[in-house]
Amino acid sequence: MLPAEATFDSAIDIMRIKTYEGMIENGQVRLTEDAYIPDNTKIYVIVPAGDFGGRVRLASPSLAHADQAAAFTKEVEEEPSDAPM
Repeated sequence: MLPAEATFDSAIDIMRIKTYEGMIENGQVRLTEDAYIPDNTKIYVIVPAGDFGGRVRLASPSLAHADQAAAFTKEVEEEPSDAPM
């Protein structure tokens, strides 16, 4: 991931970039923060692939067979009060 501002040097040109987050509303880009971008400025729009609907699903591991759950029971062992750290 690029930092919010980055500079790319090349033999042809130096391009300074700044990234903004936004949403499309009524067919227009609406930025989530105020930004001054002059008229006729060339911009690049990057759209994430897929529709995430504003939700993120974090998958957690699960057992293929519920009868295997006994293999993962926790055992609590008490440490003596003078145990080294």
